[in-house]
Amino acid sequence: MKIYKAYAKVNIFLKITGLRGAYHEIISRFVRVNDLYDELSFLPKTSEKFEIHGDFSCTIEQNTIYKAYFALKCATESASLEKLMRTHGVQVKKAIPAFAGLGGGSSDAATYLKMCNEVLHLGLSLHELAKIGLKVGADVPFFIYGYDAANVSGIGEIVEEFQEDLLDLETFTPKLEISTPKVYSSYRANFYAPINAEETENFKTAKSIDILKTMSANEANDLFAPALKEYQELQQFYQDGWHFSGSGSSFFRVKEK
Repeated sequence: MKIYKAYAKVNIFLKITGLRGAYHEIISRFVRVNDLYDELSFLPKTSEKFEIHGDFSCTIEQNTIYKAYFALKCATESASLEKLMRTHGVQVKKAIPAFAGLGGGSSDAATYLKMCNEVLHLGLSLHELAKIGLKVGADVPFFIYGYDAANVSGIGEIVEEFQEDLLDLETFTPKLEISTPKVYSSYRANFYAPINAEETENFKTAKSIDILKTMSANEANDLFAPALKEYQELQQFYQDGWHFSGSGSSFFRVKEK
């Protein structure tokens, strides 16, 4: 059975540009982490219920793969999709930590959508898959497109490839589960200071390596300060020269030669 890789990502920078209802609009540079990925495959089964096999702490209904299945089923009304999931489960070999700001759940969902599209010959374009993926989570479209690096804006639905050499990154994830909604709520209540159009353009055109060399974790990521406020134990894991991914709890840096 073919194995599909669901890669992790880091946010080189993440800046808030405004609000859209309950959501925060962002500009962020997503970069793939080449040596950190989950492995997904379809596994024959006898039970007709939806099955996901892997090291997950959530219920099946909360799992992003199940949400991706439901979104794909609603979008396509595909009988072959329902048949596939009656006869096969999804095997997931987890390597990306959960609640870590590395996009593991979003990457799994995106990879599942691409698996179904390929195996069932659904003929959906990447853009169509990204629209379906957005119903599952804001980060899913980035993983659908499969870019090495991209500027991601809006609430995650605008993904523009950024051409640069892929950085060789290492990550460190403390044993600390961080709630993304809690961090964003704290940002809005205590730190809200969106950047302007000129600053946004400067971030969009800067090379990732230059951001990492010239900015601290706090300067590059608007969610670092609220994460520290809500999870004060995070401070003990922060080391100079490391950056903060998403809403955390992971830190990353370019590997030392």
